[in-house]
Amino acid sequence: MTDLLNLLDVQSGNWRDRLRFIVETVREVSLKTDPESMVAAYSGRMRATMNARMLSLSRRGMAAPRFLLARDTLWEEQPSPWRDRASLPVLEGGVLGDLIYGNEARIDNAFRCPAGDPAEQLLAGYGALAAVPVFDGGEALNMVLFLRREGERFDENTFPQLVWTSNLFGRATHNLVLSGQLRKALGDLDREMKLIAEIQRSLLPRELPRVPALDLAAHYRPATVAGGDYYDFLPLSDGRLGILIADVSGHGSPAAVEMAITRTLAHTHPRAVDSPGPLLSYVNDHLADRYRRGKGTFVTAFYGVFDPATAEVRYARAGHPPPRLKRCSDGTLLSFDDARGLPLGVQQGGRYEEATLRVVPCDQIVFYTDGITEALNPNNEQFGPDRLDQTLANCALEASGLVDTVLGAVDAFSSGREPIDDRTLLVARVRRND
Repeated sequence: MTDLLNLLDVQSGNWRDRLRFIVETVREVSLKTDPESMVAAYSGRMRATMNARMLSLSRRGMAAPRFLLARDTLWEEQPSPWRDRASLPVLEGGVLGDLIYGNEARIDNAFRCPAGDPAEQLLAGYGALAAVPVFDGGEALNMVLFLRREGERFDENTFPQLVWTSNLFGRATHNLVLSGQLRKALGDLDREMKLIAEIQRSLLPRELPRVPALDLAAHYRPATVAGGDYYDFLPLSDGRLGILIADVSGHGSPAAVEMAITRTLAHTHPRAVDSPGPLLSYVNDHLADRYRRGKGTFVTAFYGVFDPATAEVRYARAGHPPPRLKRCSDGTLLSFDDARGLPLGVQQGGRYEEATLRVVPCDQIVFYTDGITEALNPNNEQFGPDRLDQTLANCALEASGLVDTVLGAVDAFSSGREPIDDRTLLVARVRRND
């Protein structure tokens, strides 16, 4: 079979043979999806054409003068340098140690292994040596050693080409190793994110509360696997109901963790949570003092308490978009925007003013996070509060139907684009008295 070094000789004139070999080789190795099979395929071709014994050395993760004998074409079974690394022979110093730690390519057609060398038995009977360093980060962390029997030799003219092609293959192998590590890391991260998402969803209400005076519906969709939106219903005495909606700045697992902290704080308030302002102040002080200090993130929130006896919603806002109210009795559009306050976690000691809005039968109240109103269309225009108000035109809809209408309008406006922010929507429709 044609010698590989002859194939690498650009002056030999056999360019068709050289091209055929290169195309066949790169095609075969391109089919491999893991470094072990790619190395096996490449080494097999090298062994078949090189007419030489091949040794692979590695000092990756080793301290001088120690190194591993990773492969040997004389071995009946070739272990994996990745899976079977612990079982590979460890050598120390000697002529092979000088070669791999020398960071140089070397060809020696009058090679003699020194007597007493640690690799004397391994190299006995060979009189020609070609050492090809494979560089990573400027160091020859690996080396391919070609050996021929006494009386044989290597062609010095084609040796530089062999060093070049071997290092190109080494980089391809290293990239495949990194690709595998990246796939594993992404797989681990995906499993962790899914677990976080499961935990997060378990913190949301499992079912909507049954309130005689209200028809309720909810929708929650994170922009990624897990998100920072949060909503909750807090049953209170005398049939009252607390409605809490919040939005953590940012996305992903950090926002999901912050969401869990916010929920925990809301549920550990030492007193009844029938006063919106004190509840938001409590959560704010703990976030600012313990969790958000110096991190530059925040939580917007709205908390309202519905009292069926007075038909009033007493509420406080912490930088959150004000809920919209459609008064179906006369077509009036109202907003819960009289009470204002800084987002939670920005400044300790913040106080949140309260306001009250009276509701009447058939009123439609829409609580939402800004992932709804800031949804973008292909022209990068926002959906906005005005378009949200327009979706409230049909007063015959129940709460669930109104949720579907709003989401349908947002989806049509954004042309089905994936959300760039978490989307949470709550609808409360005040029931008729009859």
